[in-house]
Amino acid sequence: MNLEVLSPDRRVSVRAVLVPRRPGLLLLPALVWLGLFFFVPLALMLAISFAWRGTYGGVEWTLSLANYVNVLDPLYLKVFLRSVLLAAVTTAVCLVLGFPIAYYIARLPARRQGIWLLLVMIPFWTNFLVRTYAWIFILRTEGLVNTVLISLGLIGSPIDVLYTETAIVIGLVYGYLPFMILPLYAAVERLPPSLVEAAWDLYASRWAVLRRVIVPLTKPGLVAGCILVFIPSLGAFMTPDLMGGARTMMIGNLIQHEFLVARDWPFGSAISLVLMALVLLGLAIYLRVEGAGKRPATEWMSR
Repeated sequence: MNLEVLSPDRRVSVRAVLVPRRPGLLLLPALVWLGLFFFVPLALMLAISFAWRGTYGGVEWTLSLANYVNVLDPLYLKVFLRSVLLAAVTTAVCLVLGFPIAYYIARLPARRQGIWLLLVMIPFWTNFLVRTYAWIFILRTEGLVNTVLISLGLIGSPIDVLYTETAIVIGLVYGYLPFMILPLYAAVERLPPSLVEAAWDLYASRWAVLRRVIVPLTKPGLVAGCILVFIPSLGAFMTPDLMGGARTMMIGNLIQHEFLVARDWPFGSAISLVLMALVLLGLAIYLRVEGAGKRPATEWMSR
């Protein structure tokens, strides 16, 4: 603390500096935590990915790029493409369902917003595995959906929904929908209603108001929600395993299989690192394009 008091006949200046002399020390605990539990395991996975699987599932330190070459096998590329497709469909469905819900909640009175946000967060109070098993009982041939449809006479025989890609998407959407609603809600809440009213006063159509006013101004929340849904959906393994059965394998199931069943840690590490690299590459490309789009406006404002 630096305290300075001048004489009364002069201007009195009292300055108290409460910031430590080395603010970088405040980051030390977080850096140590990340180093021990993220960077060290990541470096270990990187080293193992260049090794070779032993005869009985161990690791033989014979440096080779064979694991990364095996990732390019058409069989594994098909798993990658299926995972990206299902994750994209899950993100799109969450966006279509989440945007109206977030917009409705943000336009409610402040007292009612808390109740609706609580309803959105309630699923997180239950274990994800329990919720997944609940959907299995709902979608199976003797489950609630088929029982109700047959009772109403809408179908004559049960619909096979469980253990299909549709069931996987349903489970992923149910699990990650709140991750889409909450960022969109935060973005829509900051949207001034006067801008929407001005668009209506200028005789803009509903589609024009949505496309030209609401979506551009809520783009940060939209992008954050898509990222928060797409990335965990891409690496999900519990939902595809339980609701997809053995018929559909995603990249998360493949990594789990290589580590726990085949005991091929080098190949599993290679797949994990390739998946991480693809996700980081996609984010980097988006940030670069987004930064290039904002640069002309920034340069114009600086003139």
